[in-house]
Amino acid sequence: MTRRRRQFDASFKLEVVRMVRDQGLSVSEVCRSMELGETAVRRWMAQYDAERAGGPGEGKPLTAEQQRIRQLEAENRQLREDNTLLKKAFGLLCTRTEVRYRVVTHLQEEATSVSNACRLLGVSRSGYYAYRRARQSARSLQEQTHVKAAFVASGANYGSRRVMHALRAQGLRIGRYRVRTLMREADLRARWKRKFVSTTDSRHTLPVAANVLDRQFDVAEPNRAWVSDITYIRTAQGWLYLAVVLDLYSRKVVGWSMAPTMQAGLVMSALTMALQQRRPAPGLVLHSDRGSQYASDEYQALLRQHHVVCSMSRKGNCWDNAVMERFFLNLKMERVWQRQYANHDEARRDITQYIVGFYNPVRLHSTLGYLSPTAHEAKSTVKEPIRLSEIT
Repeated sequence: MTRRRRQFDASFKLEVVRMVRDQGLSVSEVCRSMELGETAVRRWMAQYDAERAGGPGEGKPLTAEQQRIRQLEAENRQLREDNTLLKKAFGLLCTRTEVRYRVVTHLQEEATSVSNACRLLGVSRSGYYAYRRARQSARSLQEQTHVKAAFVASGANYGSRRVMHALRAQGLRIGRYRVRTLMREADLRARWKRKFVSTTDSRHTLPVAANVLDRQFDVAEPNRAWVSDITYIRTAQGWLYLAVVLDLYSRKVVGWSMAPTMQAGLVMSALTMALQQRRPAPGLVLHSDRGSQYASDEYQALLRQHHVVCSMSRKGNCWDNAVMERFFLNLKMERVWQRQYANHDEARRDITQYIVGFYNPVRLHSTLGYLSPTAHEAKSTVKEPIRLSEIT
């Protein structure tokens, strides 16, 4: 069987000759590596030497192959000059090793391999990777500092989701799983417990209202639907009872009152605070359980005086007032169960500070798109234009 003769173009021949002339390889090494015959390679070298020695001045016309070789030589010279110029430029710009590492990172983003970038800039790959690990460690330390600050600012109550939204509100781009990892590494855990004691006494003969609210907890405007309830606070001095009124639109606490007994005056005091603060229009729906305090004649008279529609949960159904129950759970998990109150006054001050200083203006609510109640109301407030008649 006749062996087919291989054909090589001028550029290939030139590269083979360059291996011998410029890179210091022997003819036998090149031929063995590229499976070429030594006779052909030596012939190519002789042609190359003859062309360089002769030149166009001798009057011999250049063949197409010779012209191609000359063109490739000129291109190679230009590439070498450009490469030298780039190395000088990088040498002037990258006087510090750290700056060179930054250039490597930038070139890597432009789909340049790390090995090539390091070779061009004259730095080692191991040094670059060590720099990158150190830089990542510094970034992790910075992120962990932000996470700790947000967690402490929440009173050690936020989980990873709320910490993430708190940091994003500050302009820090970070994901929930990254926050969760940093919290786990720093051993940051929300201190939550669960305790439940019933404070509703529905065993009375007073009239009760229908469930007008009917679990319609999503309200489009403020002061359209409120909810109210009573809970207990443990102190060394004895029980302290807390009544709260909450606006369903923004989940904002609009009224509250505390007393050592659960009389009708407790819920009436909380409602009076809410009415004075918000001054709602007639038709407001106020939902509560069917406890004796809310069914009392005094409380019902206060509702009628301000044209408030009374709504009550069904018997034994805590889900009808789920938003209020959730607020009390948050209050106890995030504040009350982390304290040991010596007396009623200490509990009053701390709970008031939680409502005024944290819950209303700061605490993020998933229902509100991770805004605080105050921020949610401020965002939705639209100022009416001033009329000329009002100015004159």
